[in-house]
Amino acid sequence: KAIILPIFFQIFSFLPEHGTTEEDRTMAYNFQAIEAKWQRVWQEKRCFEAETDPSRPKFYCLEMFPYPSGALHMGHIRNYSMGDMLARFLRKKGMNVLYPMGFDAFGMPAENAAIKYRTKPHDWTWNNIEHMTSQLKSMGYSYDWRRRVETCNPNYYRWNQWIFLQMYKKGLVYRKEAPVNWCESCGTVLANEQVVDGGHCWRCHSSVTKKNLRQWFIKITDYAQELVDDIETKLGGWPERVRIMQRNWIGRSEGAQLTFRVPELDYTIEAFTTRFDTVFGITFIALAPEHELVGRMIERLPEDEARKLSDFVAQVGAQSAIERSDAGAEKLGCKTPFCGRHPVTGKPIPIWIANYILTDYGTGAIMGVPAHDQRDFDFCRKYGIEVIPVIQPEGGHLDGATMTAAFEDDGIACNSGQFDGLPTAQAIPTMIAWGEHEGLCKREVNFRLRDWLISRQRYWGTPIPFVHCPHCGVVPVPEEQLPVLLPEDVEVKDVGRSPLLDMPEWLATTCPQCGAPATREADTMDTFFCSSWYFNRYCSPDDTKAPFERADVDYWMAVDQYIGGIEHACLHLIYARFFTKFLADIGMMKVREPFINLLTQGMVIKDGAKMSKSLGNVVDPTEIVEKYGADTVRLFILFAAPPQNDLDWSERGVEGANRFLGRVWRYVEEHLDVLRSTGDPIPMNRLQDPVLRDFKRRIHTTIEAVSRDID
Repeated sequence: KAIILPIFFQIFSFLPEHGTTEEDRTMAYNFQAIEAKWQRVWQEKRCFEAETDPSRPKFYCLEMFPYPSGALHMGHIRNYSMGDMLARFLRKKGMNVLYPMGFDAFGMPAENAAIKYRTKPHDWTWNNIEHMTSQLKSMGYSYDWRRRVETCNPNYYRWNQWIFLQMYKKGLVYRKEAPVNWCESCGTVLANEQVVDGGHCWRCHSSVTKKNLRQWFIKITDYAQELVDDIETKLGGWPERVRIMQRNWIGRSEGAQLTFRVPELDYTIEAFTTRFDTVFGITFIALAPEHELVGRMIERLPEDEARKLSDFVAQVGAQSAIERSDAGAEKLGCKTPFCGRHPVTGKPIPIWIANYILTDYGTGAIMGVPAHDQRDFDFCRKYGIEVIPVIQPEGGHLDGATMTAAFEDDGIACNSGQFDGLPTAQAIPTMIAWGEHEGLCKREVNFRLRDWLISRQRYWGTPIPFVHCPHCGVVPVPEEQLPVLLPEDVEVKDVGRSPLLDMPEWLATTCPQCGAPATREADTMDTFFCSSWYFNRYCSPDDTKAPFERADVDYWMAVDQYIGGIEHACLHLIYARFFTKFLADIGMMKVREPFINLLTQGMVIKDGAKMSKSLGNVVDPTEIVEKYGADTVRLFILFAAPPQNDLDWSERGVEGANRFLGRVWRYVEEHLDVLRSTGDPIPMNRLQDPVLRDFKRRIHTTIEAVSRDID
């Protein structure tokens, strides 16, 4: 059901269609003059400015802010038309409505554009911001433009740096060398959430590989339990599809942690399992090639064996993440001469290196139970490893020598000592309790979510506020020295290398602790850092002493209605939820969830595909507005499809909306005397006027219907 526009047809369904007469031409709907006039009036009367006022009921209406690419597209128009409709409606109902707009202005596209157009990222970005602002104003959206936020503005990214330092003080920021997701095309690392479609860069869709680099991380995993718990209790106004996506991405699972001792290497391998009932069926241990124990093995092996293992690690390193994690892909392994001790039986278990084990999940090590895991089964059949069934289907019998596939369902325990005969639902808790009592395992909750890799090897982003001192190590920049300014007069020549590395005058600084010569951190922050708290800055956009005023944010937050694409379900939305919880924990705000209600609008489709420059099916909103007017475009956008559904672009539909507005215009011109008489109460001498009574009735039924449908 469409959200509102059929209501207009209720009002004006009695209007006759006009032919194009001379009278019509003199009464033409002059949208250029009308829209310019009222936009000017709104600005002069400051109609859309909102102030913190605890005496009034508030409503915070917000759309995801855009990247300043230089031009609006129909996806923007659809998103913003929904928000504007709601904001205007609630103002008319007496609500104090905060409805701001800003720009997510850092990021890689500016660097690419700077190379392509031989300009500076700073200049390109700010020119685009001003152009898009003028486009948005021409659309007549009712934003409070005093509150515009630009994340590339030092008065904003200063607070990025400040928040980063608060996280560091609370032990949530750390730096380590780790195998990271590397996009060669973009020349930078990616967080796990930015690797999409089974192993491709979310921005350029190139294949992502693994690379060892020393990087900055934020311990978002410290909030994993609360993030998953609050999906059930505090996100009732979100689409179930998004809730499921977040639940799956965070990936909470209960199970047990096992320890396999490797006496020859004086090392213990940790492995997590949700199926402790299969522990008696372990026939091998598999490590990811990136596991730290692999390097220790190579150091201890004879030269020829070390070379063989090193070559295998290099071979797997050349594979993309999708190749390694695809369930149907070929399983590759390299057996090592080392064994781990089975935590229950004490028997030696051979250690293999396998391509299908990834460090992104779990501990980078698994207990191989081939009879009850299909990937383990495929691996064992290829390399001749024993298969021992420890769960039998009810009424059936499995033979490890003749099995053709893993049995992954629930069943009855077998070959499991004193636990034989227990059904799976009883075997798992019973065996974990026994394992804990015997010191063989530790009950644990595990999460798929990994710490947020925050650093980027790019220029156009927030400088990370740390310095490298030869005496003191890595040292935070004192808060009073913020912001660490990003140089603006910079020429970007190479996508794969930050120009900051070639600016000795910027890199050179002094250590805040000892005063010795030091070097600035040249990596910049992931741009998702900027968008994780911008909605709070709108509440106090001019604050120079803090990211925002506590009184302002406690009045306006949380956002009552948030509107944006579902593609951000496991990126921006998870990060924003984490930031809100952290800021509440350090006393900055009272709410712990940022968005009460979420609408994920459908895409705009043309010629059977999403509008895209690469497909050549983009419609320029500016051209349509110049031809038909902003009200026409917005009328069509709201009427053509329910908000959650995709919208098929149709210029015939736009023309129809324009004709409808012309009919409204002509009706008003023809009935000014009646319209001016519809105030309350109706004068006694007009009560019997059928035209007036009919129009009055239509007004009130429309108010009722519009209110119901928008709600």
